[in-house]
Amino acid sequence: MPEKRDLVSTEGALPKHIAFIMDGNGRWAKKRLMPRTYGHREGVKSLKKIISRVSELNIPYATFYAFSTENWNRPEEEVTELMRLFDEQLDDLVNYQSENIRLRFIGDRSALDKKLSEKMGYYERETAGRTGTTACFAINYGGRDDIARCLRSLSLQLRDGFLRPEDISEGLISSLLDTGGIPDVDLLVRTGGEKRISNFLLWQLAYSELYFCDCLWPDFDESELELALESYSGRQRRFGRV
Repeated sequence: MPEKRDLVSTEGALPKHIAFIMDGNGRWAKKRLMPRTYGHREGVKSLKKIISRVSELNIPYATFYAFSTENWNRPEEEVTELMRLFDEQLDDLVNYQSENIRLRFIGDRSALDKKLSEKMGYYERETAGRTGTTACFAINYGGRDDIARCLRSLSLQLRDGFLRPEDISEGLISSLLDTGGIPDVDLLVRTGGEKRISNFLLWQLAYSELYFCDCLWPDFDESELELALESYSGRQRRFGRV
């Protein structure tokens, strides 16, 4: 176990909401002459380590980009394996009983297998009373799709007379997005060396600090997380102010 640095000695040193683009599973596997699906399974091990460490640090929210609306364009075999992996791991993730982890899922569930979608809803209800870190998983999620679904909801409420145009505010929009009730992202971490946000939480990242590292996700561990948090703690967040 790597040495755990003191990251909570300074008020405000830690984010309230940290988000992860878990990139590099396929490349990690390819380097080892293994199929991409092997990399995804190894990536789950890193995911569990990071959830545990985030919980230990009392970070209230952590969101993980598990499957995007564009990932359906990957080879059918890989998509099938990813869906199987989600189904398997949900049963394991809910057992974070001692760490008081609450589960939440964002994204359009209409395209998911009915059994998987129902299991997601069941575990959200089962863990709703927990008061520790909320681990939020983005499955069939896209930032543009999130905003489009929000706008459709608003348009229906306007059409039916439940809203007036002047009622529409940033706060109302935020409440109707998939992350309604969750604060905006303070820190986005992307592994794998790419430097883009890939249609992830577009509204919620408006004033996020961005951290990119070359480490491939299966190699991302507690020490890598703490490097990201140290970088965050040294930044000045002005939110448009001087």
